[in-house]
Amino acid sequence: MFGLFKSDPTKKLRKAYDAKLEQAMHAQRKGDIRLYSQLTQEAEALWKEIESKQK
Repeated sequence: MFGLFKSDPTKKLRKAYDAKLEQAMHAQRKGDIRLYSQLTQEAEALWKEIESKQK
């Protein structure tokens, strides 16, 4: 019953991951490929952390 109020530990990470991907998309559209690759790399690190917490 009290598990209902328990927060999902990956929820914040998924939100940060989505935000990084969106920032990367905007950087790519503006032509800033260096920033795009940096943000994509940070998003991949977040995704690996999400996967490790899910296991």
